[in-house]
Amino acid sequence: MGSAYLDHASTTPMRPEAIEAMTAQLGQVGNPSSLHAAGRRARRVVEESRETIAGALGARPSEVVFTAGGTEADNLAIKGLFWARKRPRILVSAIEHHAALDPAHWLGDNHGARVELLQVDEQGRVHPETLREAIDRDPDDVALVSVMWANNEVGTVQPARVLAAIAHEHGIPFHTDAVQAVGQLPVSFADSGVDAMTVSGHKVGGPVGVGALLLARGVDPVPVLHGGGQERDIRSGTLDAPAIAGFAAAVEAAVARQPAAAERLSALRDDLVERVRRAVPDVVLNGDPADRLPANAHFSFPGCEGDALLMLLDAKGVECSTGSACSAGVAQPSHVLMAMGQDGVRARGSLRFSLGHTSTEEDVDRVVEVIGQVVERARRAGLS
Repeated sequence: MGSAYLDHASTTPMRPEAIEAMTAQLGQVGNPSSLHAAGRRARRVVEESRETIAGALGARPSEVVFTAGGTEADNLAIKGLFWARKRPRILVSAIEHHAALDPAHWLGDNHGARVELLQVDEQGRVHPETLREAIDRDPDDVALVSVMWANNEVGTVQPARVLAAIAHEHGIPFHTDAVQAVGQLPVSFADSGVDAMTVSGHKVGGPVGVGALLLARGVDPVPVLHGGGQERDIRSGTLDAPAIAGFAAAVEAAVARQPAAAERLSALRDDLVERVRRAVPDVVLNGDPADRLPANAHFSFPGCEGDALLMLLDAKGVECSTGSACSAGVAQPSHVLMAMGQDGVRARGSLRFSLGHTSTEEDVDRVVEVIGQVVERARRAGLS
């Protein structure tokens, strides 16, 4: 039996449609900002891709601002809206990806922002009342709210539509990082009511290095990059037409197949969860047991170190992730699990298995075949 790749939440293989669309453009020349024929041809590729992405995600083409990926889009939304609004408070969930948390804290350290973390329950969910209470303390001082659509580690889905509506009661812009949600959940920018939404190419089967920030009309963050004035003068930089073409093809395919993919991956995930529980009876499933990403299974293994589990599984041909950050060579417990009320020991003994469009029953079989012996070995190593 071969290796099993179960780290699709980190990056997923490019879809054939995306490879075809991207490679068709790689041999072409033309800067999309140039006015000659080659430039106009490249511009047409960009604009047709913009229309494709907008159609798939329930947005207007003018609302799609291309970026170099999810991290840049989060930075543009959080820094740009803070600077545009000129108000001190940033409300951000305690379980955001570091691409959202770190820009907020950087603004706190360098630009006088007051960053307030919205706490979550034990399943990793921001309750609407938590946001309402935070805003009500001083609604006129809030620059923006940022809460992800679905958590990248434990998979819990947030009530983004409800949270956005609460922010709008006070005229506060609402940003959501939907990097993990697109392709796994039904995502409509217009129906969600959010003002800004982050999307990434390589999470949906497109190329690395391209993404988008969807911005509602009238929502104009201060640019982080200055230069040529591309993308509504919000994001300067020469547009990567081949990558954008691949991105659009991937988004279109992922969204079109989302209902069937969610059904298939949920069944695979549930099978994985049930069989891991049989193999390791004291394992703990993290996140909401039902309202979660269909491709996500996040476990804590008592008595184990996540890094040890990761390497032991890798040696057995199973590729997954710990979901923990590594700072200065020292493994740190996941901030997501800590915010959910777990202690550091349990948080450090956690693994994320994430499925994707290439996942098979054989991948699940491979995990189940080795997980019991790997956990036993990791526990023995921890006691020695």
